[in-house]
This record gives sequence, C-alpha cells and structure tokens, in this order.
Amino acid sequence: MDVAKKRLSVYQPTQPGLRFPELPSFETPAEARRHLKQRLAAACRAFALQGFDYGFAGHLTIRDPEHPELYWTNPMCVHFGNVKVSNLILVDHAGKVVEGEYAVNRAGFVLHAAVHEAHPEIVAMCHAHTLYGTAFAALGRELEPITQDAAAFFEDHRVIRSEAGQVAVEERAGTTVADHFKGVKAVVHQNHGLFTSSTHGIESAAFWFIALERCCHQQLLVDASGRKPVLIPEDRSRFSREHVGSDYIGWLHFQTIYDQLVRTQPDLFD
Repeated sequence: MDVAKKRLSVYQPTQPGLRFPELPSFETPAEARRHLKQRLAAACRAFALQGFDYGFAGHLTIRDPEHPELYWTNPMCVHFGNVKVSNLILVDHAGKVVEGEYAVNRAGFVLHAAVHEAHPEIVAMCHAHTLYGTAFAALGRELEPITQDAAAFFEDHRVIRSEAGQVAVEERAGTTVADHFKGVKAVVHQNHGLFTSSTHGIESAAFWFIALERCCHQQLLVDASGRKPVLIPEDRSRFSREHVGSDYIGWLHFQTIYDQLVRTQPDLFD
C-alpha cells in the first residue's frame, strides 16, 4: 500500500457496515456535470452562511468535466445565498459566457482564468473578500503554525506581493500572479485577500477557504494578545499537513456542510 492510501485509510471506518462518505464515480459526463454544479452551488451557499459575501465580490470556479477549457462559476451580482444550480454560468478562458443568462465578474475572470489556463491540474478555485482574510493579507506574511488548523497550511501556501491591492481587470495582472499557485492549495494576496485551489474539486477548495479564513482570524487574535505564541515544531507541522491538510480531507470535511445545506435549503437544486 502506498503512502497516499495509508493516509487515506486512517480516516476509513474500522468496522464494516458503518455509514461513511464515499468518493463519487460517474458513468457519463452529464452525471459528473450535474454533480459538480450541485457542489458549486452548495459551496456558494456555504460562503453565504460564513458571511463571506461583500457586494458582488467573490468568485468560485470549477472546470467542466467534459470541456476542461471551460469553467462553471457563480453569476455576477447574485448573492452567494441566492446561487443555485440553474443560475450558474459556463465561461471560457476569454471571458465569454457560453451558457447561462448572467454576466461574469471581470475581476474574477482575469485571475481565475489565468490560473486555470496556466495550471491544467487545478480544477477548482475560490476567492472572496473576507473580513479576517483581507485584514491578515495586509500584513504580507505567511500563517504561523500556531494550531493544528494552521499546520494544515504549513509549507502549503504562499504570499503574493505582486499586483498587491490593484483591481485585477487586466489580463497582465492575472498572468503575473498565476505562477504562485503551483503546488500549493492556498494563496494570501497582499492587500487583497485569500485564494484556495484544488486538484480534486470544488468541495475541497471551498472547505480549505473556510479553514484559511478561520486560521487568519486565529492568527489576528493571537497577535492582538501581545504575547508570542508557541509554534508547533516544523516536523509536527509537516506531519499534520500531510495527514489532515490534503484534498481528500478537505472533501471529507465539506460533506458535513453539504449534508446540512441539502436538509435546510432545498431550493439549492432549482
């Protein structure tokens, strides 16, 4: 058994017959598309519950399973809490809406399209102008491993200082920052905010965004205490990231969120 399977097996139930989330499989692209659109809409609703809305700012994207040069995203000027399967839009890398009735957010298109185009392995991305994430981003520094939650991002996030604070409406801005996303699941863009990406799916990207915002909040609270925190040693931080910071674990965490949304917001699938 390889290392990845060993790590995954730690979270599998040890008794047969118990209910436990299983990774989905699909027989057709249409089935896969329906699944990912439901999860994308759910991720938007999850962001609404977290209070991540800020006017029309905030963009979540996921590649189409049949046409990877196209991606699904939330519609322009629709509150996260009102996003549903039927109002998602499909956009190409030139910013043209090829399916759907709503416009695309130009700023969201520039950065997301640049990252998706530069990194074919990245299938999903999340960005929002959150309170604690944008505050922490103003410091231009990495998160410290002060908790197990923060250790999940140890050596797995970067700080981007280029184009800091500038509205990304030009393609050059997206191209400048795209290279920083390779090989990490999170980015702190100085004077702008947080980004997460996933090679697995929107569920993982969305959960790790929620987690990253929470870690920024924790860091700011510790900073405000005026006391120097006790850091988790590098080897233990790395161990935590490898075991609780993966795409799979992000997907698994999101299942609790998805289940609650399905039970409480049935219009999600309209």
